[in-house]
Amino acid sequence: MAVKLGKGKVEGINACANKAGVIAAAAMDQRGSLEKSIAKARGGPATPEDLVSFKNAVSSVLTKHASAILLDPEFGLPAVKVRAKGTGVLLAYEKTGYDTKDDSRMPDLLPEWSVRRLVDAGASAIKILLYYNPTHPAKVNDIKHAFIERVGGECEAADVPFFLEIIAYDDAAGDAKSLEFAKVKPHHVKSYMEEFSRKRYGVDILKVEVPVNLSFVEGTKAFAGQKAYTRQEAMRHFKDAASVAKKPFIYLSAGVTDDIFRETLELAAEADTPFSGVLCGRATWQDGIPVYASKGYDALVAWLEDRGVKNIEALNKVLAKGAKPWWDFYGGKKKIETI
Repeated sequence: MAVKLGKGKVEGINACANKAGVIAAAAMDQRGSLEKSIAKARGGPATPEDLVSFKNAVSSVLTKHASAILLDPEFGLPAVKVRAKGTGVLLAYEKTGYDTKDDSRMPDLLPEWSVRRLVDAGASAIKILLYYNPTHPAKVNDIKHAFIERVGGECEAADVPFFLEIIAYDDAAGDAKSLEFAKVKPHHVKSYMEEFSRKRYGVDILKVEVPVNLSFVEGTKAFAGQKAYTRQEAMRHFKDAASVAKKPFIYLSAGVTDDIFRETLELAAEADTPFSGVLCGRATWQDGIPVYASKGYDALVAWLEDRGVKNIEALNKVLAKGAKPWWDFYGGKKKIETI
């Protein structure tokens, strides 16, 4: 049975993918975290101009080697203009951070923007970041479900792809880097991939975490000494999470180093996981932050043209071997009916 997708949605996803149908995108929509990182490296405050300059540098250099770039409309619109020709644009619709008054991590939209306005600003696709704990009570998660339904409805009306980025968290299990969280992460990732695959949300591409923390996978180069899973168990977690997805999905780098992210993708490929690419941010450019903080824009561009390009080209080699075209998730192009 053919899947029906709007013509604009298909065109938007293809704009964010390479000719092989793989999404090899760079992420540069960081705002609060980027400001803090530059300030820490500099030993003094970072300005809005710093964020604009950093994003411009990343966009102008790395989009020559990426199929798309994810930016924010607050500081990233100038970077849209300096990207390489033919590169897709994803624009973030949510405010940076989340509500900190309790552990619900409620999201919020940028109040002066809408899906229509983001499309007018050049978006090929819309992206939302959602922190999600599937074990939270319904009074928390129902609000998040309705939030995503509203955004999905906006994207449907505008016939533009909706990329949903989901981050699992569980304060009861500790922070995201802990052994305790590593043990519950496979369940949480599988749960949210199943939930947000449902048609009611209008999601077109799931941007998800890998279901394991490689630092706790025995038998990997990244293994740090404490075991949460064996290599075989980790591959089974990849397969289990993928088995419940009803939408094409791509992996996010989640702030790990480029070496660890590549090894993670290699493990996903070994498990024959049908992922359709990546949206990779900090793994590619984070080591350029101290360069920019101490030496400025030109030094960052030089670093990106050397180390940054090497990082993204190495990642592209892994994708060429392991990632599957997004349309293969539906059984091939012929199984997609555009409407």
